[in-house]
Amino acid sequence: MVKQLIIGDALQELAHTRRILECLPEEHMTWKPHVKSMTLGGLATHLINLLNWQVAIFLYPEFDLSTVPLRREALERREDMLEEFDANVIKLEQLLAECDEKALAEEWTLRNGDHIILRQPRAVALRTFGLSHMVHHRAQLGVYLRLLDIPVPGIYGPSADEEGK
Repeated sequence: MVKQLIIGDALQELAHTRRILECLPEEHMTWKPHVKSMTLGGLATHLINLLNWQVAIFLYPEFDLSTVPLRREALERREDMLEEFDANVIKLEQLLAECDEKALAEEWTLRNGDHIILRQPRAVALRTFGLSHMVHHRAQLGVYLRLLDIPVPGIYGPSADEEGK
């Protein structure tokens, strides 16, 4: 039952994330709401990276942030983002289907060199470092869309753009 809950939760959040990515306006990929903010394309690309990291939770016993670049070059085309997102969703779905409760309970570590950021069972790491982190940045994208006056899709119910439809 635990595995079914984890898979259901992950698939629902991934489907919601894809809905946001489908709305991205290519003409605004370099826009950002504040000098300290990521660009729209950079934030969307970060969501893609988070999916890569979710896959890594199941492939490796730990993830060392010091071994990966802090920022990846932002993707510019919505089609490229969706293609990579969909390919990684397929990888994650396969890894989730293949894992058992024992694998979900195994300890997974997020580190930055010698500094341990978190050490949790894989299932908890998927939810916190993977999915909750993705939900946070997906919500930021929703704000970007609103500021650009682009209709925001409803996630857990209708958005202000969908009410009455």
